[in-house]
Amino acid sequence: MGQSYETILFEVDNHIATVTLNRPERMNAWNDDMARELRHVMVRCDEDDEVRAVVLTGAGRAFCAGADLGRGSGTFERRRGGDSVEDLETLARQYGGYAGPFPFQIRKPVLAAINGHAIGVGITYPMTCDVRIVAEDAKVQFAFVRRGVIPELWSHRIVAQVAGLSNAADLLMTGRMVSGRELAEMGLASAALPADQVLEATQARARETLLAAPVSVAITKRLLWEGLNQSFNELGEREGKLFGWTGRQSDSKEGVVSFLEKRDPDWKMSAKNDLPDM
Repeated sequence: MGQSYETILFEVDNHIATVTLNRPERMNAWNDDMARELRHVMVRCDEDDEVRAVVLTGAGRAFCAGADLGRGSGTFERRRGGDSVEDLETLARQYGGYAGPFPFQIRKPVLAAINGHAIGVGITYPMTCDVRIVAEDAKVQFAFVRRGVIPELWSHRIVAQVAGLSNAADLLMTGRMVSGRELAEMGLASAALPADQVLEATQARARETLLAAPVSVAITKRLLWEGLNQSFNELGEREGKLFGWTGRQSDSKEGVVSFLEKRDPDWKMSAKNDLPDM
């Protein structure tokens, strides 16, 4: 998989990957190349144990202004985003269907630093991240119904689950514009901050995950997202089995000993190689 991209920037510093949507002249509008490159970079982060957390943000004054409307009336006709049929089929098998992986499908925490306006896919894509911090004055809009299509990327489940059915109906069925501050008030973002503080605050939150065991984080993330579609009893049974499994592993011993010795833990287990069957 290539190391360079045309529509995004990618860098890793101290185990945190920063992925920046990089079409500032178009307010980071989403196109086929961006979709393809985000798929590739998510696989890259998932496969690399040096990456422990991912921060997603945008270049310039916007996070993402939604789909690039340059194709006019054909904008929303489905295309393959530059990937071959074989590549898409491989990704679908690896990540459980649909042309992913999306942020919720990888084994690392993904945090969205929504530094500015987020419209259409510019908000539904970060809704598939684990944590969102948003610029308080950002314009945010699930604009789909105002363009004659419907919200996608699991929005009907995720937004309703996070913000409640009434708020989801309000946002998804009207397509109205809200501020980043309102988004946080609905619970759809963890915090709303001045735009120039969003990236730094999100990276600080990502650094908090570095103190946690990578395998424990990967299991917890999977249970959180898959728990949206499981019964209470099913989830409880899975938790019990996986708690027992983690308690027998070397990282649980290191977690206790490092706490008693008042030092940072030295985790040895790999989120890529050491996960149990789940």
